[in-house]
Amino acid sequence: MTDPAAKTEGPLAGLRVIEMGTLIAGPFCGQILGDFGAEVIKIEDPRTGDPMRQWGRSLPKGLSPWWPVIGRNKKSVGLDLRTPDGQAIARRLIGGADIVVENFRPGAMEKWGLSYESLAAGNPRLIMARISGFGQTGPYAQRAGYGLIGEAMGGLRYVTGEPDRPPARAGISIGDSLAAMHAAMGILMALHARERTGRGQVIDAALYESVLAVMENLVTEYDLTGYIRERSGSILPGIAPSNAYPCAGGELILIGGNGDTVFARLCEAIGRPELAREPKFRDHAARGINQAELDATIAEWTQDRRLEELLALLQTHGVPASRVYRAPDMLEDPQFRAREDIVELPHPVFGKLKMQNAFPKLSETPGRVRWPGPALGEHTDQVLKDLAGCSEARLAELKAKGVI
Repeated sequence: MTDPAAKTEGPLAGLRVIEMGTLIAGPFCGQILGDFGAEVIKIEDPRTGDPMRQWGRSLPKGLSPWWPVIGRNKKSVGLDLRTPDGQAIARRLIGGADIVVENFRPGAMEKWGLSYESLAAGNPRLIMARISGFGQTGPYAQRAGYGLIGEAMGGLRYVTGEPDRPPARAGISIGDSLAAMHAAMGILMALHARERTGRGQVIDAALYESVLAVMENLVTEYDLTGYIRERSGSILPGIAPSNAYPCAGGELILIGGNGDTVFARLCEAIGRPELAREPKFRDHAARGINQAELDATIAEWTQDRRLEELLALLQTHGVPASRVYRAPDMLEDPQFRAREDIVELPHPVFGKLKMQNAFPKLSETPGRVRWPGPALGEHTDQVLKDLAGCSEARLAELKAKGVI
């Protein structure tokens, strides 16, 4: 059993969040808020729950390892929002909340009688974060929009991968996560504004815009020069050396030595200090022009040396370098342990499990993982009694009707 009464800490303690989204974008936003102390009440379909309870490559003991992470620090309430009773209960819960997070297709909340205008009429301090593929307005608003569509439209997919292959994905649902983070950022801004105005507002976070926001100078460079950024594999064109290089034994090492002073130290480590003085390598622009030749020179040096040897040598010379981390590397790394980046929690089915901690780290009011994702509807009775005023008889009636 989870412990919803566990001590709540963090900068968002005292805030109540109603999370109504599914899959990744809305729930990850809720996860961020819950990590930093907000009371997050997740409303789920009482029959199936959030699909994240079943998603993932593997299902140890029949359960998704994804759900304990994205559902952590939340209370689960089973509630059918398609029914009048469910909508009425949701309205009561939202009436006492600070924040609503939803990532349904635009118009769904309105169809259920839960528009921001109607909710804010009874709770003018309410902040609603609405996450969708294309935003709440515009000609594409009603289109279905998953994370990969936002990644494509925002420009990320086109520049990801090898130049001679089709666009690749990042390996995680980065579009959804970026939208969730922008929604959480918008919520914090709205909370600050509410301190001055006393009023809440709507955060309209679109997946494609959240991706577009991190695309650096992609649009500006095209506007000024006509250059279209292309896929470049493991390098950034003109930024050298900054690549993955082969080591003895088949491993790879990442080296970033593109700054002038860092490059000089790298040349010392290689045993060829004269490289830093050669015209074709002596400054940032020259190294960018001769990037392929420089990478080949470095690879020739790394390929006969073991990864650990290279890491130690480059560390001695103050050159940024790293192995390519996988999960087992993270669990064994002393830096991860020293900063408690991975936490271990008790779980009613798995016994115990490890997951990433709450980030970023705050010195006075840090976030904390208090419990993993709860069972479906685990807190329904408690929440509806305490916050919606439901009696035992009313709960029994709602269960009989399949509303909860």
